[in-house]
Formats: sequence, structure tokens, C-alpha cells
Amino acid sequence: MVNHQTSKWAGDRFASLGVWGTPNGRANFCEEDYVITFYIAEFINSISNFAYIYLALKSIFFSRNASLTRLKIDFMSLALLFLGIGSFLFHASLRKTLEFVDELSMLGLSWSMLDAVFTADIKNTTKRRAVHFGLAVFHIAFCGLYLYTVNIIYQVVGFLGGIIITGFKSHYLLKTLKGRNEDSKLSEGEAQLLSNRGWDAVYVSLFGYLLWNIEFMYCAELRSMKETLGLPVAWIFEFHGWWHVLTAIGAAQFMDVARDMRQEVRRQWEVKKKE
Repeated sequence: MVNHQTSKWAGDRFASLGVWGTPNGRANFCEEDYVITFYIAEFINSISNFAYIYLALKSIFFSRNASLTRLKIDFMSLALLFLGIGSFLFHASLRKTLEFVDELSMLGLSWSMLDAVFTADIKNTTKRRAVHFGLAVFHIAFCGLYLYTVNIIYQVVGFLGGIIITGFKSHYLLKTLKGRNEDSKLSEGEAQLLSNRGWDAVYVSLFGYLLWNIEFMYCAELRSMKETLGLPVAWIFEFHGWWHVLTAIGAAQFMDVARDMRQEVRRQWEVKKKE
């Protein structure tokens, strides 16, 4: 039972009765399968993905200068939306095919963030398009390698590596924004605010990761406690669901920071042009 989240485990009472069939995904998390409805394998792990979907749609429809007639669609918001949909489908079905959709959409999210920060300060259109193209080719090739090997370590390294590189590039970008022309650069307070928002996104995501690892290590104990508590209180302790909610908040927060840095770069270009 402790290894429920890392291996195929047939111990759940209703695992073979769901409309999606007996789960055949490589991952099967601590939440009991089909205990709420035969239409959704992991209920909380599924509906918690609406956090990704909601925050993606909020960015598209209700971000700064957005409206129902003037949508603010960018690569990052679409990646967040597709991650929510892909992860929902996997946790609802626990089917191996949809597991790949979930995992590839995670790589797509890291790709979108890399693309945002690595093109933010490139003024030359040709160079910017070259970076877009290079990142796209690398991402597609990496996804192809992962699908060919089906080795989860590649997906984990690819996702976390992309996030870490994004963080370093964001830190460098923020330093350059403070170090540009004296009349147009960010003030210390403005730069600190951007930095704080970025770190807040990191901390929220790391807390979600901590909760997921607690569930990973203490699944049997959590299941016993949830059985004692009963529904709906037991839902509070579906920690993989909290991972979804908290990483959605963290990702959306970082995306706003990345957009603000990109906007600040362009503002400084305009100031310099007028000098």
C-alpha cells in the first residue's frame, strides 16, 4: 500500500468498475480509485486541475487590458490551460495514453516559460524568431526522445531543468532591468517587488511539492486517517490535489512576473528610442 503512488496497484475496491476500465497507467496515486463516482478515477486529483484551467482563462479574459472582445492569449496561458485539461483527463481515467498527455503538457508548460524569458530582451525580430524556433525544435525532439524511451526520469529532468533554467534567466533579466539607462531603469523598490513576487511563486510551488512528497511517503497512514475522518473532511488530506492547486497558483504568479518583465523591457526600449 505504501508504494501505491509509484506502481500499478490493484487493491482499490472499485478499481475495475469505472467507465474508463481498470487503470493501466504507470502512476496511480494515493487517492482511492472510483470511490466517489464510476466516471472519475481519482476525484480530487481530477477536479483540482480546474485551478490550472481557471487561472489560464483568467489570464486570457481578465488580465490587464483584456476583455471578452480583446483576449490576451499567449503561449504561457495556453500551456497552463492544456496542462489542466491533460492532467484532468489522466487522473479521471488513469489510462496510460492520457498519462503521456499529462506528462507532455508539463513539458509544454516549462517550454512556454523558457520561451517567455529567453525572448523577452531580444530586440531583433530575426534573432527572437530564431530563439522561438530553436526552443521549439529542442522541445519536440526531447518529447520524441521521451516517448521513444518511456523513461520517466527524462520527463522529470526535462521539466525541473526547464523550470530551474527559467529561474536563473529571470534573475539575470531582472538584474539587467535595474542596470540599464539611469533615467529609465527600474527603481530598487520596483525591482524588489518583482523579485518578491517571483520568489512567492517558487515558495508556493515548493510547498505543494512538499505535500505531494508527504503523500508519497505516508500513503498508508494517510489512507487510514482519511477512512477514520470520512468525507468530506478526508478530502483535505488529498495532498496530490493540493499540489495541483498550489503549482497552478505558483505558475500563474510567475507568468505574471514574466509578462511584467517583458513589458518593462519594452518600456525601456521606448524610453531609449526617444532620447
